[in-house]
Amino acid sequence: MKHRDEYREGRTARQWIDAIRERVDTPLRIMEVCGGQTHTLIRSGIDQLLEGKVELIHGPGCPVCVTPLEKIDRAVELATRPDMIVASYGDMLRVPGSKGDLLGAKARGGDVRVVYTPLDAVRIAAENPGKNVVFFAVGFETTAPANGMAVLEAHRQGLTNFGVIVSHVLVPPAIRAILDEPECRVQGFLAPGHVCAIMGTGEYEELADEYEVPFVVAGFEPLDLVYGIAKLADQLIAGKATVDNAYARTVPAKGNPAARGVIERVFETTDMAWRGIGVLPGSGLRLVDEYEAFDAERRFGVDQVTAPESEVCIAGLVLQGRRKPFECPAFGRECTPDSPLGAPMVSTEGACAAYHAFRRDEIDATQAEKA
Repeated sequence: MKHRDEYREGRTARQWIDAIRERVDTPLRIMEVCGGQTHTLIRSGIDQLLEGKVELIHGPGCPVCVTPLEKIDRAVELATRPDMIVASYGDMLRVPGSKGDLLGAKARGGDVRVVYTPLDAVRIAAENPGKNVVFFAVGFETTAPANGMAVLEAHRQGLTNFGVIVSHVLVPPAIRAILDEPECRVQGFLAPGHVCAIMGTGEYEELADEYEVPFVVAGFEPLDLVYGIAKLADQLIAGKATVDNAYARTVPAKGNPAARGVIERVFETTDMAWRGIGVLPGSGLRLVDEYEAFDAERRFGVDQVTAPESEVCIAGLVLQGRRKPFECPAFGRECTPDSPLGAPMVSTEGACAAYHAFRRDEIDATQAEKA
């Protein structure tokens, strides 16, 4: 199959891995920002093939994982109201808040619907004028244009029964927060290709210059990632700190101007709480004043709902790359995909879910005991 199997071809991947192992003398520490990249790396065994030469540190690039607890609780609260329909992507239904999840709210009689695009939620609002419809708008810069288009379309149709819970977070401020940590061990970053497809590479060039850390924009298939790691290794060995684009088939330097235009029209930056991490300045999006009528949290009086973080789950440390999933005492015990304590265990992009699914709990736990 064109443009898929070619990027999963094992012989070429092994040649690049062998080349990396031959060139690297001192082990390198590289962070892949995106959770989708994490799953490919673990599923393909690339992390094991590079063991001893490249340590892959898993970053906070899972939007489901970093969605604040209070946002989940607010969505659950709205889902319990009889005049309300809450629409969401399927991967949000089992993410636990402090008072359960959306799937539980649905089981208790709440009208919770899975949609495939935010425009589906707009259609539901148009078809149900007697109900208030709230769309749970979650994601990084990647999904912000589509969610912004839903707001614009609802505004165009004059729908007064449509609203959104906005939980959009931005990647560069999170990377900045990681680099500012005194304990930061990351020497280079694989930048998320899908975010760069929207925003371009300019923000990463600024980070590379400021922190003297290299970045490589990478895709999501095994060869994409091995190639990206190889290019990062080249930079680190040569003492360089620039931005290389290893995903040029998808990412132009300036991103997608039309998509960026929608973001700039509908949203503005704001401080945002990241689950398990805390509030990061300028790391989120909120609706601009022109579209504040679509702010479901304010409109329906749930904007003051707060929630405490779990005292057991170390998801925040995992998301910052400071701990591996198997280092959590609850991993695979109290916390499993069937009974998750934190979002990284249930999200399809969560590092804990990847380690559990591909048995890194057994392999790495044994290594940890030996260490």
